[in-house]
Amino acid sequence: MDSIETQAAGGCPFAHGGMTSTKTTVTSWWPNALNLDILHQHDQKTNPMGPDFNYRDELKKLDVEALKQDLTALMTDSQDWWPADWGHYGGLMIRMAWHAAGSYRLADGRGGGGTGNQRFAPLNSWPDNVNLDKARRLLWPIKKKYGNKISWADLIILAGNIAYESMGLKTFGFAFGREDIWHPEMDINWGAETEWLADSEQRFDDLDDATSMHAPLAATHMGLIYVNPEGVNGNPDPLKTAAHVRETFARMAMNDEETVALTAGGHTVGKTHGNGDASQLGQDPEACTVEEQGFGWRNPAETGHGRHTVTSGLEGAWTTHPTQWDDGYFKLLLGYEWELKKSPAGAWQWEPIDIREEDMPVDVEDPSIRCMPMMTDADMAMKMDPAYRKILERYAQDQAAFSDAFARAWFKLTHRDMGPKARYVGPDVPAEDLIWQDPIPAGPRLYDVGAIKSQIAESGLSTAELVATAWDSARTFRGSDLRGGANGARIRLAPQRDWPGNEPERLNKVLSVLEPIAAQYGASVADVIVLAGNVGVERAARAAGVDITVPFEPGRGDATDAMTDADSFEALEPRHDGFRNYLKQSFKVAPEELLLDRSQLMTLTAPEMVVLLGGLRVLGTNHGGVAHGVFTDRVGTLSTDFFVNLTDMANEWKPAGDNLYEIRDRKSGAQKWTATRVDLVFGSNSILRSYAEVYAQDDASEKFVHDFVAAWTKVMNLDRFDIGA
Repeated sequence: MDSIETQAAGGCPFAHGGMTSTKTTVTSWWPNALNLDILHQHDQKTNPMGPDFNYRDELKKLDVEALKQDLTALMTDSQDWWPADWGHYGGLMIRMAWHAAGSYRLADGRGGGGTGNQRFAPLNSWPDNVNLDKARRLLWPIKKKYGNKISWADLIILAGNIAYESMGLKTFGFAFGREDIWHPEMDINWGAETEWLADSEQRFDDLDDATSMHAPLAATHMGLIYVNPEGVNGNPDPLKTAAHVRETFARMAMNDEETVALTAGGHTVGKTHGNGDASQLGQDPEACTVEEQGFGWRNPAETGHGRHTVTSGLEGAWTTHPTQWDDGYFKLLLGYEWELKKSPAGAWQWEPIDIREEDMPVDVEDPSIRCMPMMTDADMAMKMDPAYRKILERYAQDQAAFSDAFARAWFKLTHRDMGPKARYVGPDVPAEDLIWQDPIPAGPRLYDVGAIKSQIAESGLSTAELVATAWDSARTFRGSDLRGGANGARIRLAPQRDWPGNEPERLNKVLSVLEPIAAQYGASVADVIVLAGNVGVERAARAAGVDITVPFEPGRGDATDAMTDADSFEALEPRHDGFRNYLKQSFKVAPEELLLDRSQLMTLTAPEMVVLLGGLRVLGTNHGGVAHGVFTDRVGTLSTDFFVNLTDMANEWKPAGDNLYEIRDRKSGAQKWTATRVDLVFGSNSILRSYAEVYAQDDASEKFVHDFVAAWTKVMNLDRFDIGA
């Protein structure tokens, strides 16, 4: 037999570039193919820690005080290979932590510092993150020392906290508990642009209307955390910038008070760097050569650091004493008039007119030299926008109030994506419950579960009503920021109770039955809603000939209106749910893509998505009771009929309208059922069809029920962070 080399006529058998190039992927050949990679983000094959590793157990071994002392020392030590401005790394560490946390957005909960994702592309190479690779390398000796007892995600944020404390701020607290990921989060939509810092028009319907930014984006440019510091599209206009700052921060769950506090507090320390030509910088970390070892943006000018550093292109500090927590930001911004200037790198910035020498910060390397401070267009927006100005002046008159407001806003910024307080670990967790943490009281655990289930079963509620209500309560969970879910039973509160996707009339009917049952037995409504869904699933399984008990863990609590940030919860509204064949409106994205997005947010794998959708169809849980995709004559039975009839070659499919198809008998032409794109993709996509065929086989009935119950239980418990604690 000829060797591979001989068969290839002397050519190398290795697919050069095949491991790194996208030109050989399935989607490069068939760009319209449904890409399931978004569901593979939950694959543990990339995790080097192994299935037995438990980060929370490792945290119990961590000497927190020793770690904090090491981080405090780092701020002024280790000046060898990357000397700090003014001998203090505080500004650099704060920027690293800020830019990790600041990628969070409310619309889908993605981004944020909770996973250590700044270590990977694209974030490690964003233009806004220039030189943060140096900050992480400065932390490496500490990470190396403490090993697996501290995650990169926790260390990055803690370094920012310690930096502020070392410069005089009393922080609000800190929580450990962020677990690292081990590969890029390629599922996040950071924008459609194909180049960094492209003009904002590509992500706005109308650049003059900041609210027209395309959902779910929050930053105004590809590769930025917030807004362009030079102004909208690089054109200084503080009032226009103010509108974009307000929208950007709102999309990151911050109000005006928090926005002013964060802007002022973030710019009280540190400086910008633009004393050179940014075009001369080397490639970003992801693109640099192997000998660079992940160091990006090499600066050939002079030393490349200190007064020769280039990052944003703007140049200068905001305050007189950039390594001290003080009121210097307000004194300079409000105490002087400012004019537009160009930095040495050619970037627009604002500089004070006739500034006194004693108000000028000293040079980062030579304290005998005084330098001109500067403000960005966003800083000038704080001064010129009437609403921001009012808050700014109040903080300027009360340093204690400002420090408290910033400490709280900083804590929110750096902890928003960690989920509920039950996930917080460590000695510095604040005792106060904050409304953005979605607090939920502990629920009762000791009550007669069997009696409740019997009463639910005899209530007259249908299987579809029981299952749909439990599903709607749980489906709001987002693995991105760990919000939503069945715990708290917020489906009975505003705004969720009135969401069209929750079918308020049906929901109110079911709640009117379940709430008295919960009160009678001393259970939470949250638990009873889940139990009701379990009763429906068990009933449907028995109808299919499988006697099974759905696992149940009591202890969910019931949130109140006072515990619920109604405005914030609007972002969790399900405007689409392929599992119930629901679309609130038309979308530019295909329904099957929306299904993948929801499944990923719910942390479902592809097989779990398949089994859940097929089961929910035959249970008759479609929104509004529509029959699309209900490929069965025995609705309410947990059968494999969806998969059997979808893959039956005696049938053929015909388009019948927008997102509507008919299934007809191939011989007679008689219509049998209707379907949507979400239904048909399980037969058309080769990967999904392979899963569907597993359940369409004659021996699959019992496996299907057990797999459905396992996936169902996972969904019901997605937000049970208290289990096993």
